Amino acid sequence: MTLVKFNSAKPTGNALLPGFNDVFESIFNDTFFSDRLVTRVPAVNISESENNYHVELAAPGLKKEDFKLNLERNQLSISVEQSADHEDNQKNYSKREYSYSSFVRSFTLPESADDSRIDASYTDGVLRIDIAKREEAKAVRRQIEIK
Repeated sequence: MTLVKFNSAKPTGNALLPGFNDVFESIFNDTFFSDRLVTRVPAVNISESENNYHVELAAPGLKKEDFKLNLERNQLSISVEQSADHEDNQKNYSKREYSYSSFVRSFTLPESADDSRIDASYTDGVLRIDIAKREEAKAVRRQIEIK
């Protein structure tokens, strides 16, 4: 038997069949479906400054030792392989969304990236990777005199 939650405070979309929309909403918002629909990889922000490309990967609850960064043929791969904690196996979660046991994110570096100058740090749940640009790829700025 499955218990279906109804929200009586929310107006129903169908006056003839009250609660009809709530049934479908509860089914598709159930963790059985949503956990399988949501991709289990951390979110990434990629930005660019004058001298560097920046990659920020949000992965709370990990240690810097959990990450492996590999570079092969202009392909930067960020991976985590983590064994399940014995302490976490004893907890009875009602919902668990930020559990990353393993994942791989790969990015192709642009030709303007200097793959010999890549720095990475992990603080406050965010992995930050700075990829230097080649000297010839940096934007040239100069003041142009108007005659």
